[in-house]
Amino acid sequence: MTTMSAAAIAGQNATPDLRSWLRHLAATDRLAVARAGLSLTDEIAAVSKRLENERAVLFPQPGGHAIPVVANLFADRSWVADSLGVPTAELLARFQAAVRRPLPWVESAADAPGQEVVHRDVDLLRQLPIPKHNELDSGPYITAALLIARNPQTCIQNVSIHRCQVSGPDRIGVLLLPRHTHHYYRLAEQAGEALEIALVIGAHPACILASQAIAALDEDEMNIAGALLGRPVAMVTCKTNRVRVPAQAEIVIEGRILPKVREPEGPFGEFPQYYGARADREVIAVDAITHRHDAIFHTIVGGGREHLVLGEIPREATLLEHLQRSFPSVRDVRLTRGGTCRYHLAVKTDKTSEGEPKNIIMGAFGGHYDVKQVVVVDMDVDIDDPNEIEWAVATRFQADRDLVVVAGAQDSKLDPSADGGISAKMGLDATKPARTGPLAFKRIHVKGVETVDLGSVLQHDPQSVFVRLLAGDRDRASP
Repeated sequence: MTTMSAAAIAGQNATPDLRSWLRHLAATDRLAVARAGLSLTDEIAAVSKRLENERAVLFPQPGGHAIPVVANLFADRSWVADSLGVPTAELLARFQAAVRRPLPWVESAADAPGQEVVHRDVDLLRQLPIPKHNELDSGPYITAALLIARNPQTCIQNVSIHRCQVSGPDRIGVLLLPRHTHHYYRLAEQAGEALEIALVIGAHPACILASQAIAALDEDEMNIAGALLGRPVAMVTCKTNRVRVPAQAEIVIEGRILPKVREPEGPFGEFPQYYGARADREVIAVDAITHRHDAIFHTIVGGGREHLVLGEIPREATLLEHLQRSFPSVRDVRLTRGGTCRYHLAVKTDKTSEGEPKNIIMGAFGGHYDVKQVVVVDMDVDIDDPNEIEWAVATRFQADRDLVVVAGAQDSKLDPSADGGISAKMGLDATKPARTGPLAFKRIHVKGVETVDLGSVLQHDPQSVFVRLLAGDRDRASP
């Protein structure tokens, strides 16, 4: 990696960090500030949950801690687009472009704000304001940390988010699903070594979004973050290991995932709106905590709106990219809110031939193992509207002709209906035939509805007009 000079970093117009996004939210009346001292147990999560559709929330002195907590960074996809400086309609295209043309991170030669304070004598709950979220969670959880790990063979880094249970002053239980961090850990464990990692809390939204990209093994997601930002992410080496972390981070927890150690973790409220079960899972030994002098702790309420939205956009973009490689007719995709922004996918296609929607369905199943239901619709269907998708199924789908079922496929281990991560997949071809008569599937339309000016055609005192109409005074009821 090249080295970015201190002058170059200082010369940038805007610092790509968490607080730049919070300043923007405050300036656009989307940031609420709670009264000081709310409890870290349940109370912060309850307030965040009540406001999740409308405001980010900053919590001063939570549980008596000097470090404030912030939640609800994203209420919907328009906020995500705003954080990247693009219109909502261009959001997926922007993410696709970043995945196609990543911008490698650079090693910063400047002092890192995220390392202004260093704790080598670690006590997680005393030094950090770590909340408990859902009612039956097993305790405090770090939920918004970017887990950065190095491939022990290639030294290339991976960035992802995992649920992290605080199980001791310097000990964290972590759920590793069968993706890239787990692969790196297995390589280290097979060599009898711990896997060096860092948990980065409080980064620019682009870094958080990039962590959720469905990237190939040994594709560093921080390079995708750089492309989203339009500038390389400045990184620094941790104090106790070789992992590189964003220099502008708020808080960094440095540690190692221990080989051949498993300890109980869970339950924890997850994105399917159920609790992930308690089981023996991998363990992080914490070696140091570093943070800014005036650090901010970002938390995500498990299964809440922010949790869903942050997973939704990157997965949609990478699934769209995956499908368009084989099917140029695919125009757009949505992971639906009712499908927890993970399991149910709607695909919009400009259909040209029979059978293609079924191929698209099978391609979508291969795009990510979480996807368990795919509905393919035509260009005239609004995939942002669940009623439109249901209408397409109701009027263009026949189960004996248009249904695809795949048994015994890999699924999310967090899906409570699956059998240990093994599930059936279902696809619905809700497209009209490629060739039909002119009125067979013609949607009804009222001429002129788009150009009606309601201000000029509606009366301004409807109650009095209605009273006169009932009294038979039709002349006075006229404008």
